Amino acid sequence: MTDPYAFILRETGGPEVLVAEHIDVPRPGPGEVLVRNEAVGLNFIDTYHRSGLYKLPLPSGLGGEGAGIVEAVGEDVAGLKEGNRVGYFTGPLGSYATHRTIAADKLVKLPDSIGFEDAAAAMLKGCTAEYLIERCARVEAGQTVLVHAAAGGMGSILVQWLKAIGVTVIAHAGDSRKAALAAELGADHALCCPMDTLAAEVRGLTGGQGVPVVLDGVGEASWKASLGSVARRGLLVTYGNASGPVPAFTALDLLSAGSIFVTRPTLADYCKSPDEMTEAAARLFEMIGKGAVKIRIGATFPLLKAADAHRAIEARATTGSTVLLP
Repeated sequence: MTDPYAFILRETGGPEVLVAEHIDVPRPGPGEVLVRNEAVGLNFIDTYHRSGLYKLPLPSGLGGEGAGIVEAVGEDVAGLKEGNRVGYFTGPLGSYATHRTIAADKLVKLPDSIGFEDAAAAMLKGCTAEYLIERCARVEAGQTVLVHAAAGGMGSILVQWLKAIGVTVIAHAGDSRKAALAAELGADHALCCPMDTLAAEVRGLTGGQGVPVVLDGVGEASWKASLGSVARRGLLVTYGNASGPVPAFTALDLLSAGSIFVTRPTLADYCKSPDEMTEAAARLFEMIGKGAVKIRIGATFPLLKAADAHRAIEARATTGSTVLLP
């Protein structure tokens, strides 16, 4: 297929519903810019949108993260010009495309040191790590944190970020190879035990106390293990549904687990304003710039092969971040 094209989600379902369509290059309106995507980030939330787990009005664009070059600027846009290198990670949906128009206040300028692929691999996951660690859980040096799916694109950033601020990290991964990757990233304890024994392992590593914070992007499959791993009055942050949504629970379940707290946050609420978005990205770029967080791209796919990329991430066949290249 020749440029330009975009993926328009016209029905929900398996990866086979991802079909690219020819488009005319859009023109930016007031307050908008036209971006030619050079790299597109693949995130697990994309599979939730595609499958219908997260409901969308159809037809819809797909993908909320990308990096590219400004090709045209609409009226009333300040601070951006043609040729600027930019990235975006808070939507609106539509990054699975060669070209798109987007509101200027949804864009951040990329430092010269950050390439397009690294930006597309890092921004959504990295800014999620920023808010989870620094503004949601407010993790402090000296604490111990359990990180699920620690070798994935999200988990690998969490592990590095936590270690950089002085945290003891207990990492859990799906197999021994992935656990070894988590250990290479700096995890103090890298586990690959079954979920039904994980809480006992965590308790054993913490003198029976459990951890004050659990960062859980897995969801249904890890819920019981996470509940069993949280220390008294600790915090369970369930931020993703990689295995499906968490099962129904009651306030009494939280009492039984030790008067714990549970939150289900989303990036959209922590990067709600342009200032919050810009500050989160600046913090991420700072962490990357000083070498505290290294972005590992485990796989790249042609954007036209987006369906194959979705199959790979849903099969847990990827490590690190996955990037789609138009």
